[in-house]
Amino acid sequence: MSTFKEFLEFQLLSVGEYSIKTYDILVALLIVGVTRVILWGIKKALFRQQKSKKLDEGNTYAIYQIIKYVVWIIAIVLMLDTIGIKITVILAGSAALLVGIGLGLQQTFNDVISGIILLSERSIKVGDLLEVDGDIVKIQNIGLRTSTGLNRDEISIIIPNSLITTSKVINWSHQSKKARFRIDVGVAYGSDVDKVIKILEESANEHPEVTDTSLIEARLMDFGNSSLDFSVLFYSKNIFRIHKVKSDIRRTINKKFNENGITIPFPQMDVHMKPESAAQEGVKKSRRKN
Repeated sequence: MSTFKEFLEFQLLSVGEYSIKTYDILVALLIVGVTRVILWGIKKALFRQQKSKKLDEGNTYAIYQIIKYVVWIIAIVLMLDTIGIKITVILAGSAALLVGIGLGLQQTFNDVISGIILLSERSIKVGDLLEVDGDIVKIQNIGLRTSTGLNRDEISIIIPNSLITTSKVINWSHQSKKARFRIDVGVAYGSDVDKVIKILEESANEHPEVTDTSLIEARLMDFGNSSLDFSVLFYSKNIFRIHKVKSDIRRTINKKFNENGITIPFPQMDVHMKPESAAQEGVKKSRRKN
């Protein structure tokens, strides 16, 4: 028993009046272990609630992230206090240093504050589809400083949180899990307008990824320089892979146009050569004589 007591009171580090004993390290490790267990229990409870009550996965994740950061901050403060380090003393003694660090890490702090805003405001959640800098990204993780997403090329994108909070970002899935898209096409002048509209609507209606087929609408948009310009509008839930959906519909449109003798024109330019006047011919002849 005395040997175990000596082991616990063994000094691992001693600087002046300050010392760290084996007991302090064991208590700190115990705090880490208890913190992990608590977070594991909270995570299980939250996601069990999400499944039973059909809560939004993104909201559940955001709540868990906030709880996790708060619990870890409390645990770190307790660990420092256990080994004899007072947070108030550290902050008071290093105020000038913290100002310098704050200036140097201003952008990092900006990202961290933005992360807290995203997690608390929950305007953007895990699973949302964002358009950031012209790229469509599916959010997989919202961290304290950065968020991680997957673009349409299956490439992982790391986005600073400040970019999301301070820039214009389109959230394709914020209000609804579906969105409206359009395909533009031009046909030759003289084509049957009603037949073109019918073909466009049928082509969109045949695709399995198109939802709310009653809302499919084809329109004559304009009289172009070389073509009659049409658009077909449709809804789809497959926002992330919409380019594939559009490609399939375009192929169907092209096939139906060929079957019905409807042509898609290309820009053409007619060049008219004016005949030379008699005066111009006389000038040329006089120049030849000279």
